[in-house]
Amino acid sequence: MMSPYQKHNPAAGVLSYEILENAIIIEFVDHKFRYLYNTSKPGLKHVNTMKRLALEGKGLSTYINQHVREHYAQKLPRENGPSDCREHE
Repeated sequence: MMSPYQKHNPAAGVLSYEILENAIIIEFVDHKFRYLYNTSKPGLKHVNTMKRLALEGKGLSTYINQHVREHYAQKLPRENGPSDCREHE
């Protein structure tokens, strides 16, 4: 289940997240897709940092922009959204 990110800051680039055992799913404010980041891509170190920042409610968008960018494992359809789902290489 997706959790809201930064309830107090609607200007944040991340809208919501879901923490999984070895991954994190991020939905950005554009609502187009959700992105899966896992231990394979971008790797354990990045995933653990992203989980920590998500729980702290600050710095996640900046971290993704500076360190992860397009290195997500999979692009997922947004909830109640289009059924497009793509692997990212």
